[in-house]
Amino acid sequence: MTLLQIPFNRPAFVGREQEYVTEAVARGHLSGDGIFTRRCSALLVEALGAAQALLTTNCTHALEMAALLLDLQPGDEVIVPTFTFVSSVNAFVLRGAIPVFTDIRPDTLNLDERQLDALITPRTRAIVPVHYAGIGCEMNVIVPVARKHGLAIVEDNAHGLFGSYRGQLLGSFGAMSTLSFHETKNFTCGEGGALVLNDPALVARAEIIREKGTNRSQFFRGQVDKYTWVDVGSSYLPSDILAAILYGQLERRPAIQARRQLLFERYEKGLGDWAPQVGARLPVVPVHVGPAYHIFYLLMPSLAARQAMIAHLGTCGVSSVFHYVPLHSSPMGMRFGGRLGTCPVAESSSDRLLRLPFYNSMTDAEQDHVIDAVRRFVSD
Repeated sequence: MTLLQIPFNRPAFVGREQEYVTEAVARGHLSGDGIFTRRCSALLVEALGAAQALLTTNCTHALEMAALLLDLQPGDEVIVPTFTFVSSVNAFVLRGAIPVFTDIRPDTLNLDERQLDALITPRTRAIVPVHYAGIGCEMNVIVPVARKHGLAIVEDNAHGLFGSYRGQLLGSFGAMSTLSFHETKNFTCGEGGALVLNDPALVARAEIIREKGTNRSQFFRGQVDKYTWVDVGSSYLPSDILAAILYGQLERRPAIQARRQLLFERYEKGLGDWAPQVGARLPVVPVHVGPAYHIFYLLMPSLAARQAMIAHLGTCGVSSVFHYVPLHSSPMGMRFGGRLGTCPVAESSSDRLLRLPFYNSMTDAEQDHVIDAVRRFVSD
């Protein structure tokens, strides 16, 4: 009998993606800002209530655009959680900024907002909340702190599209937010991202930065008779084929989110009584947060238990993976003053966390197999 193999992730078409790719090819516009790019942007603007949403080749490039829009200078400081993907920091380091690492909350694993005041200096320019696992940061504290000190908020919302905090959509609190459409995300085109602009004053310059520093977008709208180099910038436009795939996914957002919510809740129900028996913990979702249902993880009691669980699940045909190494403890992070022991919650959580398979096309039978495999770990 062949052992059932459950991957950590399995990207899948869920709607009219193939039809739209065929249409994009037939239209003969495969480069950036074709009809499907514009459709995706319009959908995101309407859904998020944003001033503009500019598709990018990935979330990293959206963050780089945000750093350019902030006009960061060498020596400026940006506060970031240490428990995040390296792009959350690299985008600002590329502009000469210095990352200031903050520890995370022990419940949601988000930036610990209680540490912000102590980390702000006269050189601080921005705060970058990362909505880990699609569960919102405590924005009712972060926003007033930023306003008090005149700081920009750039939300790294790679995990949190369509999640909410106290009834307000994640990604709508800061002047800017960034999205990811990587193949592991709820909505994907393989590789892709977006810069969401909530401040209308940033839109015109963001378009220029995205178009290699030219006013090409204005030219195509007939606002200038020719386009030329007017600012710094780079090439951040995705192919319209990728946008066609993404549009097919975004059209299906109610069904996708409903399925992911059901899968999340089935994990909670299936593992809720098991976790305390082995000293493990499931994701914590505060009552005032509407999760985006991006990740389902286990927080095991120790590194040894986490590694044993990964090995156990592997023998059961289930792929599970850990997540970030805290940036302050990395070789590059230490060049910016990071030191082991300074962010103890992140260090401990990183050692103990593993993510379970969680993808849009996951069947009940596949998930039942994962749940059964996890529960059997208690007797190993």
